[in-house]
Amino acid sequence: MQEIPLPTPIESPLLNERAGSRIRHGFFTRKGGVSEGLYAGLNVGVGSGDDRERVMENRARVAAWFDLPLEKLATVHQVHSPDVLVVDETYAGERPQERPKVDAMVTKAPGVALGVLSADCGPILFADGENGVIGAAHAGWKGALTGVLENTVEAMISLGAVREKITAVLGPSIGPDSYEVGPEFVERFLGHDPSYEAFFTPSPKPGHAMFDLPSLTISRLTAAGVRAENLGLDTYPDAERFFSYRRTTHAREPDYGRQISAISMREE
Repeated sequence: MQEIPLPTPIESPLLNERAGSRIRHGFFTRKGGVSEGLYAGLNVGVGSGDDRERVMENRARVAAWFDLPLEKLATVHQVHSPDVLVVDETYAGERPQERPKVDAMVTKAPGVALGVLSADCGPILFADGENGVIGAAHAGWKGALTGVLENTVEAMISLGAVREKITAVLGPSIGPDSYEVGPEFVERFLGHDPSYEAFFTPSPKPGHAMFDLPSLTISRLTAAGVRAENLGLDTYPDAERFFSYRRTTHAREPDYGRQISAISMREE
């Protein structure tokens, strides 16, 4: 049997530069995993219909990239909330039925990788390397609108981070050319803030619009006072590298995989 290469995630040069060598991060793609069929590659979604042993092997490969055991890869039960979990040095693995229902994590503890899963929603990795605080957030439209990004920043500050020293990077997410929405969706956003009209452009479909979730995400991060970067990776058209919930829906496929974005801090 041909040996499957280990994962090689996408990294942000900006985050590497500002966070320093102690902090390591990666936006993982589909490549480097053992799943097959609809889930081919590095599917880490325990909520998917994929074979559980394959999912756990994929997760172990992600943890190994950080030189960590599987039990030190922290993930949560994401529910499109604005809520943030503080992870401390006592973290020692998870049981799926016990995963907290939150959409972001922060820590100042070394030796733990914070991971968020996505398949169109935005994965954002945060770091203040100078003060030794990291974070990871999952932000679809609901999380971005209700404050998960700002809450992650505030939770990092509560652990000793300094706002102006935090760098936040948005990884692979659905892009403005791929996200068509209906009039009710647009009205919801304009009711929240009329200036959000800037994140919508006309769609070829009458009464619909194209939504720029990445620009909304970066705008809110910048307004929160942190240095923000968008890697500009659209999940929808890039089936070779990324899972996409919307692409799966349009193709009428029964299920989809999830990729992971993660960040960790080494012991000094």
